[in-house]
Amino acid sequence: MIPKELLYSQSHEWARIEGGEAVVGITHFAQEQLGDLTFVELPAVGASVEAGKEMGSVESVKAASELYAPVSGKVVAVNEELAASPELVNQDPYGKGWMIRIELSSQPQGLLDADAYAQVAVGH
Repeated sequence: MIPKELLYSQSHEWARIEGGEAVVGITHFAQEQLGDLTFVELPAVGASVEAGKEMGSVESVKAASELYAPVSGKVVAVNEELAASPELVNQDPYGKGWMIRIELSSQPQGLLDADAYAQVAVGH
């Protein structure tokens, strides 16, 4: 359940690198821990995000949790569907539940591959 082609942060965000951009979301493990999402707060298009810094939040029936940017750059797209349908993150965290697209300002650093992330997720 951990796609091999993605990179992962210790805080359970994923990034799919596509040329000079990264598509970002939260992992299956993260959405499972949170439970049914009721609200997703994301940065606006044009906002700058910095790897490891807060970029938004999610709320669920269980808890609220901050989202941390796995990469640095400028937000070039936001998944508008999540405003009305936050449950897409629960249903398809690596597909329709993507959150933002970031134009990279530098190469991703310090992210985990699928095998290393599996160790983090199992360790929780």
